[in-house]
Amino acid sequence: MVTLPPLADLGEPLDDLDRGLLSAIQQGLPLVARPYAAIATKLGVEEGELLRRLQRLLDSGIIRRLGVVVRHHELGYLANAMVVWDIPDTEVDELGHRLGAFPGITLCYRRPRRPPLWPYNLFTMIHGRDRDEVLDRLARLLNLYDLGSIPHEVLFSRRRFKQRGARYDLSPTGLPREGRPIRLPVPGIGRTAS
Repeated sequence: MVTLPPLADLGEPLDDLDRGLLSAIQQGLPLVARPYAAIATKLGVEEGELLRRLQRLLDSGIIRRLGVVVRHHELGYLANAMVVWDIPDTEVDELGHRLGAFPGITLCYRRPRRPPLWPYNLFTMIHGRDRDEVLDRLARLLNLYDLGSIPHEVLFSRRRFKQRGARYDLSPTGLPREGRPIRLPVPGIGRTAS
C-alpha cells in the first residue's frame, strides 16, 4: 500500500466557498470560454477570488493537479492499446520523456516491475481510429527510437470503463480526502496515470 504525503497546512479551515469550489470542479468545468468565471458566478464570488482559492487549494496539496479527461471513443478514436516496456532503469527517465512527447501517446508513466511474471516498468497508451492505426503508430515509434530490441507487449483494450476526474469527500473536520486512484509521481516524466 502506498502512503500519500500529508497535506500542507492551509493556515485556516475550509469554508463553504472552498467546499463549493471543490464540488464544482469535480463535476467537470463548464464548456464555456471562461469556465472559472462561470463557476464564480454560480458561487456568488468574483472570478479573481475563485482563482485565488483554487491556487491555495493547489498549493496546499488538497487539489493535487488539474487535468482533462478526454473521452477518446466519442472523438472517433475507437482503438487503444497499452504498450508496456521493459526499459533498463538507467534509461527509463530519458526514454519516458521521448515516448511521452510522441504524437498519439496520451499517457506515459513508470510503475514497479513485478518479477517474474511482470517485467515491465514503463507504460504508454496509444490511441487510434482503429487497431491498424495504433499498430502503425507503434511501428513508427519503434523505428524512430530504435526500440525493436526492447521487450514490450501491446495490450489492446477490450472494454471501456467510466472515465472521470477526481472526487472529493469532505470530512466533518473540513479536511478533504480526495477519492482518487493513487497517482505516483515519476521523476522526469510529466504525465501520470489516471
